[in-house]
Amino acid sequence: MEAIDKKSKIENIVKLVLITIIGSIIITISAKVKIPFYPVPMTMQTFVILLIGITLGYRMGLATVALYLFEGIIGLPVFANSPEKGIGIIYFIGPTMGYLIGFLVAVYFSGFFKYDKGLINSFLKLIFSVSTIYFFGLIWLGILIGWDKPIFKFGAQPFLLAELFKILLLLLLIPTLLKIKKLIKIT
Repeated sequence: MEAIDKKSKIENIVKLVLITIIGSIIITISAKVKIPFYPVPMTMQTFVILLIGITLGYRMGLATVALYLFEGIIGLPVFANSPEKGIGIIYFIGPTMGYLIGFLVAVYFSGFFKYDKGLINSFLKLIFSVSTIYFFGLIWLGILIGWDKPIFKFGAQPFLLAELFKILLLLLLIPTLLKIKKLIKIT
């Protein structure tokens, strides 16, 4: 009986590691694909961050995003504008650091919330979750370039329409994502 429990624990650990690695790869792909959108091109990174939270829950979501950030900090070209605009810790502490830190907070909340109280409730939870990315992003941008600059105009306003689109898409996918969550049974 003890051997079965040990084998089950090992299988669970392997499953969790594989899911985390696959999740970080999906975040990387979502950072690299730029979709023409007005007023600026859109990546699907924030969409995937929330999707991971909903599907994997906050614990595995945090592990997945932390792995992604670690990969970028050690120099793998996983971030949206790397390697073109630098790699590693130098890129990480640049203008996008606040947004990248916000990914951790957003995946936590999107993974923590329950999505069983209707569309409006789910919409508000997703708006709150994605807003944390912009909250941390704008704070860091203000520290980096100065509070006298129009940081909201630079760091959030161009992306709001795209975020609304991604949240509406997630609302359509929530029933499927919750079914996937039950199938993979993350413990």
